[in-house]
Amino acid sequence: MERSRFLGIDPGLQRTGFGIVDREGAKLTYVASGVIRVPTGDALPARLAAIFAQVVQIVVQYQPQAASVEKVFVNMNPTSTLLLGQARGAAIAALASTGLEVAEYTPGQIKQAVVGNGRATKEQVQLMVMHLLGLPGMPSSDAADALACASCHAHGVALTGALAAQAAIPAGRRGLKLRRGRLVGS
Repeated sequence: MERSRFLGIDPGLQRTGFGIVDREGAKLTYVASGVIRVPTGDALPARLAAIFAQVVQIVVQYQPQAASVEKVFVNMNPTSTLLLGQARGAAIAALASTGLEVAEYTPGQIKQAVVGNGRATKEQVQLMVMHLLGLPGMPSSDAADALACASCHAHGVALTGALAAQAAIPAGRRGLKLRRGRLVGS
């Protein structure tokens, strides 16, 4: 089986989480995770440049084949939402500049894929990521969200590949047969 490496990003203007997992078959293995911390005293362009540079550095160091970023949710404060979107844009631009394709997932999609509940709490995501990846301790919420994003994409790519492979097999050889106008297993 071939190993694939996935990078997940949980964007933030003060703390941007990153998480890297390897997938071999259906098994996910933890590689690395952490938080990019940007000093709040710096001007906005300098903060965005720091996110960009550090994301590029992570890609160069870990060489992922695919990347995913959590989509921005709209919150009550439009200024905060706009700033978060700019941090997200810096991370996406950094990933794209390295040649990686970037998938995007909403927080609900990520939580559904990892916890089984699109409205899971941060603590539930942290505990499930710790359990699924066999971590010795609970990761920070930013790192856990990034690992969950990477895991969500890793499973999504595997599922898409399996469905494409299944579709390429002639119908009569998929274990399905047409009986009385209905598909049934053989």
